[in-house]
Amino acid sequence: MSQWSQVQQLEIKFLEQVDQFYDDNFPMEIRHLLAQWIESQDWEAASNNEAMATILLQNLLIQVDEQLDRVSQEKNLLLIHNLKRIRKLLQGKYHGNPMHIAVIISNCLREERRILAAASMPVQGPLEKSLQNSVVSERQRNVEHKVSAIKNSAQMTDQDVKYLEDLQEEFDFRYKTIQSLEQSDKNSVLIKQEMLALQAMLNTLDYKRKEVLSKIGRVIHEIDMLMSNMLTEELLDWKRRQQIACIGGPLHGGLDQLQNCFTLLAESLFQVRRQLEKLDELLTRLTYDGDPIPVQRPQLLEKVNFLLYNLFRNSFVVERQPCMPTHPQRPMVLKTLIQFTVKLRLLIKLPELNYQIRVKATIDKNVSTVSNRRFVLCGTHVKAMNMDESANGSLSVEFRHLQPKEMKSSAGSKGNEGPHMVTEELHSISFETQVCLYGLTINLETSSLPVVMISNVSQLPNAWASIIWYNLSTNDPQNLSFFNNPPAATLSQLLEVLSWQFSSYVGRGLNSEQLNMLAEKLMGQQVSYNDYQLSWAKFCKEHLPGKSFTFWVWLEAILDLIKKHILPLWIDGYIMGFVSKEKERILLKDKTPGTFLLRFSESNLGGITFTWVDQLENGDVTFHSVEPYNKGRLSALPFADILRDYKVIMADNVPENPLKYLYPDIPKDKAFGKHYSCQPNEVSKPSDGGGKGYVPSVFIPVSKILNDSTDPHSPSDLLPMSPSVYAVLREHLSPTVIETAV
Repeated sequence: MSQWSQVQQLEIKFLEQVDQFYDDNFPMEIRHLLAQWIESQDWEAASNNEAMATILLQNLLIQVDEQLDRVSQEKNLLLIHNLKRIRKLLQGKYHGNPMHIAVIISNCLREERRILAAASMPVQGPLEKSLQNSVVSERQRNVEHKVSAIKNSAQMTDQDVKYLEDLQEEFDFRYKTIQSLEQSDKNSVLIKQEMLALQAMLNTLDYKRKEVLSKIGRVIHEIDMLMSNMLTEELLDWKRRQQIACIGGPLHGGLDQLQNCFTLLAESLFQVRRQLEKLDELLTRLTYDGDPIPVQRPQLLEKVNFLLYNLFRNSFVVERQPCMPTHPQRPMVLKTLIQFTVKLRLLIKLPELNYQIRVKATIDKNVSTVSNRRFVLCGTHVKAMNMDESANGSLSVEFRHLQPKEMKSSAGSKGNEGPHMVTEELHSISFETQVCLYGLTINLETSSLPVVMISNVSQLPNAWASIIWYNLSTNDPQNLSFFNNPPAATLSQLLEVLSWQFSSYVGRGLNSEQLNMLAEKLMGQQVSYNDYQLSWAKFCKEHLPGKSFTFWVWLEAILDLIKKHILPLWIDGYIMGFVSKEKERILLKDKTPGTFLLRFSESNLGGITFTWVDQLENGDVTFHSVEPYNKGRLSALPFADILRDYKVIMADNVPENPLKYLYPDIPKDKAFGKHYSCQPNEVSKPSDGGGKGYVPSVFIPVSKILNDSTDPHSPSDLLPMSPSVYAVLREHLSPTVIETAV
């Protein structure tokens, strides 16, 4: 079943979540019509490979054209119209930046997988629940409403300033007219009446000046309050959502909405600034005793400039955290001399700033790390922000060719660093620029979330564990000494993040039973884990009891095994995986003989085994488990084929496949049939005359099971033997000889 088919079967509350991230950037119609094709492409790799993204975009447009031809024959006018519009939209929006659509589609597929995983959970996880808090949504709506109200107030004040200007011009004209008269004329009754009228007009001017200044003050106060409270909280929430998304959590939307708010506030502040400049201009033409402009204007202007400085400084954000294109699902882990990408955005989108802001990237600027390792950035580290590279027209810049290089240090400085110390060192990628606009010069700085530098890909698993622990445990974006004393994590939240690792990396998250098994493995006992605190050492540094590896190394090896060798079976949900030996026997003992389940080995790294239930002649139940298959053996023979062809030789020397039903009662071929590489070859005998052809053969795993034996079997018990060879042996040799040979 395709991923899209699974999505369509979700409950309405989950379908509403799916609906939120499909828009004109990637219309749902295309996702629906091209479901199979879209899911068969590697959009993640294309999101960091321009050539690959270009080819995929071209193929996507070809697929749309084929759909157009099909619906044209069906004379579906509405669908024809929509597909033509969508094709034009896709070509126009992504022609100059094909990687952007690869990012969008990759994110959509990933978010679908996350929602599917969430739907399989009995309750929503604590982290995800906090990110989808209704209070947060209400605040978002309030922010947008207040920003719109502020913009309207600033525009209304513009009209008041214009009225004040017109009133002053009329006063100025009438006053100068009187001043131009002869002295004798000034004593006339009409002139005295005009002077009284001018005094009344001056009083009105004074009132209007005070009123305008008061309205400007209220607009400034509203902006100040909004920036200090709700907008700051919104930005912090977005940054927190980005942290969680980086470690596999829900996608962090909302940046476009924040950009709209920041831009409208900046436009309102610049509008207020122009209004104050206009008042200064009016002041130079007319002033009087008690004039409010020279008293209030400087203070208001100072406040406006202060708010603009803060607004710009907060608007400079890292939109996409540093990430190696070779490991798109492991952001913030960087390898020396390997390129990484990072994208920044200025949330204040003003046309005057296009190509006017040059951003410089540095590493570990003005900070001290926990070791003596120092790095420099090679490649293009200065680029201009522009609105042309992003499909949504945001003012952004993407660095695509940066490489970290370790600087030579004094002899022996690395000798004191253990294997964990390197992956617990946190570093910072910093960015700085300067904005010059309307007489203001504002220096901007921002930094990435902490990154871990590795020099060998073997350090990647532990480095990624550090990234997970940091972003799970703290909101602080720059605590580089975090691992000097890492805090404990709530086990319930950690389990949720571990499920995200599976949903984001291998397409299917963990259910509550699987998470319970992981909890027991971490705690060593079966207790409630809602409030249990787990230490960093227990997660990643201390070996599991009786084992030579840590919990995280064990789990990472399973992720790697799934990704490279058994991914389709995992996505279909046929691998129970995380179940203890004790639990599997409880599950199987009352099942039909031949019922089996698949689980990951607890004693071997990156191993998967199967256990089946059998019944002895006396009616007793027995269990058999096969020595785990690792990636080396699965590279030679697909796991689905192993399940199909597996044979055991019992005491009577009759080979048979004991695997009949996948737990609980699914016929084996129904579960795995579509994943078989081919149908097993017919068993053939060699020709009597020694013909030119070879005997067709396939490798099959064979185990010999002794009576009353329930122990796992060693690799020597799993012999590769072709069906033809076995047939010949049975024809020419006695069962005793075969048994001895086997």
